[in-house]
Amino acid sequence: MPDRTATGEGIEFSQVEISQVAKELLKAGEGQFVWALYGSMGAGKTTLTKAIVAELGVQETVTSPTFSIVNEYRGSNEQQIYHFDFYRIKNEIEAYDLGIDEYFDSGHLCLVEWPEKIPTLLPPNHFEIQLKIIGKQTRLIQYATHG
Repeated sequence: MPDRTATGEGIEFSQVEISQVAKELLKAGEGQFVWALYGSMGAGKTTLTKAIVAELGVQETVTSPTFSIVNEYRGSNEQQIYHFDFYRIKNEIEAYDLGIDEYFDSGHLCLVEWPEKIPTLLPPNHFEIQLKIIGKQTRLIQYATHG
């Protein structure tokens, strides 16, 4: 596997390195149950989510919940993982009516795409991941723990 470039600005990686990046994120975000994945359309939020849940032992097909808003997966040891996509919601009330606070308080991993659509509903304690497109097959990832 090629070496990733780590800079003060983040970690640059390619598609072939996504599994390793997922492992690193699982270590960095340990103890955080709400993960906010930021990035433009096509930046790789769903691709990264697929790699993360695969590392957690999910065997089923992982797709973006663009229309259903939330998908639930089971990892190894039967742990629940929730995957949200808020791209299509019009306002935070829709997420609140979905019971987002109950999901966030469940103690299960919640992977949230388009968290900028629910800024006041994100808990103070969360793991933020920023994905940026660098090239056709290359992304820059930055992450931080909040709270």
